[in-house]
Amino acid sequence: MLFSHKRLFILKTTIISTMAAAAIAFSNGPSAFADTPKTTTTYQVYVNGTYAGNVTNKKIVNQIIAEKTKQAGKFHVKAAPKVHYIPERVFQNTTNNPRTNETLKDVFQIKVEAVAIVIDGKPVTYVDSKETAEEVLKNLKLHYVSKEQLEGLEEHEARKASMDSVLPPLKENETRILDVRLSKNVSIEEQNIEPEKVMTLKDAVTYLQKGTLQEKKYKVQDGDALESIAHRHDLKLGDMLALNPGLSGDSLLKVGQEVNVTALTPFIEVIVEKEANRKEAISYATKTVEDSAMPKGQTKMKLEGKEGSQAVTYKITEQNGTETKREKESEHILKKPVDQIMIKGTKVIPSRGEGSFAWPAVGGYISSQMGHRWGKMHKGIDIARPSDRTIKAADNGVVVKAGWGNGYGNMIIIDHQNGFRTLYGHMSSLKVRSGQIVSKGTGIGIMGSTGNSTGVHLHFEVYKNGSLVNPLKYVNR
Repeated sequence: MLFSHKRLFILKTTIISTMAAAAIAFSNGPSAFADTPKTTTTYQVYVNGTYAGNVTNKKIVNQIIAEKTKQAGKFHVKAAPKVHYIPERVFQNTTNNPRTNETLKDVFQIKVEAVAIVIDGKPVTYVDSKETAEEVLKNLKLHYVSKEQLEGLEEHEARKASMDSVLPPLKENETRILDVRLSKNVSIEEQNIEPEKVMTLKDAVTYLQKGTLQEKKYKVQDGDALESIAHRHDLKLGDMLALNPGLSGDSLLKVGQEVNVTALTPFIEVIVEKEANRKEAISYATKTVEDSAMPKGQTKMKLEGKEGSQAVTYKITEQNGTETKREKESEHILKKPVDQIMIKGTKVIPSRGEGSFAWPAVGGYISSQMGHRWGKMHKGIDIARPSDRTIKAADNGVVVKAGWGNGYGNMIIIDHQNGFRTLYGHMSSLKVRSGQIVSKGTGIGIMGSTGNSTGVHLHFEVYKNGSLVNPLKYVNR
């Protein structure tokens, strides 16, 4: 019996020891299963103490680190994240390497020494050095002034700083730059930044000028017009044309043609102040002298006018090449103008026209203008629906024809004795005869529909020196 109790005690002790060993194995984690063939080793990856994911092989992380380091290129690496691995053994591998890769690419960022171009306190773009940043700002200015002008301005500023330098007067038609500056406060600061954010000199200039490196294009569809495309992209037509220098308001678009629809918003603009001397013409005045011995409507030049000239100095302000302000600083007359003197006749001669035509009807409207109509030339204007059917002489003159005129029906022709003749057609009756002198506004007949006419109206023609002219150029309503 004693032997049986002892055997039972040894058995219990063995069971307890086995359970304890199992408990220790679980508590010790992966090392407890180092020799177990059913488990797999994975690695928890921490970047600067933050968990980024699990990988099955450290080479995956090392490859990402190598790619990021390569991006740094020639730049001096200022800061690199610290990577820490914690291995663990798992029965079933659930590691998602692709997802971890993307996370690592986001959180593992190498920073390099670079220079920021700061506008109004905000970093806008980054370049590799202070020298490049200064070259960027210089190139912005060189879009609106020449290298020689900029260097000349810098030399003058240097002289002005050392002594009281006064600019000489401008020569005729000479222009000089007074100042070239940027529209906002700009500074250059050293910063640590991701290498992919560092721009080349050319890209930095473009980015500051346009606010973008990639301009959006639109492919023209059937039925598109410039106005509709501009409206669809929240642009004004003028802005649309500015974005596409080869187009104008009446340009015809082709289906498939690409147009730029990116609204450019520069981060900074270049302000140029300049002085400009310009030789300008001074217009002459025309004075009129009346002559009672000369027929009214006749003029003659007594003295020909001559333009004068003056030298004017302007102070001009331009912003990104567009003039925003112009002030006249001084002017100096080089040659005074000579007034033109015209002699104007005032003598009224009943048989001679004054040179201007009165409306030949009492009211009414133009029912047909001069030009091609019904396959042939319509030589004058038609006036219909007057308030009174009286036809009046358009100017003083002598009646040279009063009677039937074939297609014109009852017609009158007046010679105004000054190179002009007027014709009045389709009248129902005439009040004057051939050879009679008439004054402007005199009633000469009644409106009708005689001859080749489709209704009651006046057909009115004007001839100048024997040539047909448009009455509307000479008639005062």
